[in-house]
Amino acid sequence: MPKQSIGLDTQLYNYLLSVSLREPEILLKLRQETASHPRSGMQISPEQGQFMRLLVQLIGAKKTLEVGVFTGYSSLSVALALPADGKIIAADVSEEFTAIARRYWQEAGVADKIDLRLAPGLETLDHLLATGQAETFDFAFIDADKENYDGYYERSLQLMRPGGLIAIDNVLWSGQVANPQNQDESTQAIRALNEKLHHDERVTLSLVPIADGLTLAIKRP
Repeated sequence: MPKQSIGLDTQLYNYLLSVSLREPEILLKLRQETASHPRSGMQISPEQGQFMRLLVQLIGAKKTLEVGVFTGYSSLSVALALPADGKIIAADVSEEFTAIARRYWQEAGVADKIDLRLAPGLETLDHLLATGQAETFDFAFIDADKENYDGYYERSLQLMRPGGLIAIDNVLWSGQVANPQNQDESTQAIRALNEKLHHDERVTLSLVPIADGLTLAIKRP
């Protein structure tokens, strides 16, 4: 038996989906529309969305945060898993991309759960901290510009309650984090945060090799 995480070729990946994916019709519809978008690669995979729904249910999350919305697949995934009184504060800078998200939130009947803030992510997080919302969030998902990942993480950690969970996307960056020849700004930013998190005693950590890599960090008391 292998002593490391198994690689997924197309055949095995399709098998994984065939025996595990329970994708609501509204999410499938959104995923199919986004597939034709010029920047469709920014959308998370369906199995990651399902994994995030499981995590949100597992920790009993009610108040959540998302940095980077795109067309709304991740926020819709989380919203569907939240209780009736659950809330997401969602930060993005694109009116164009999030207009698609808004349509699907409305169609799914979860628009009242999602508070979209169209402003730079750091600005939104700083505002939440300035208005006394530190340690009031249960869950955060970070999936925006990589150069600001460290800032998003530090602010999200302040906003999380003890025991709250931060999920950080794209931490394997299509394998480029392990390629020493790649020194572009985004890759270096992800590498730096990965190294920092490895030694950050403020959190309990696991990097999960799902989709493009998802780091899970639980805030310690």
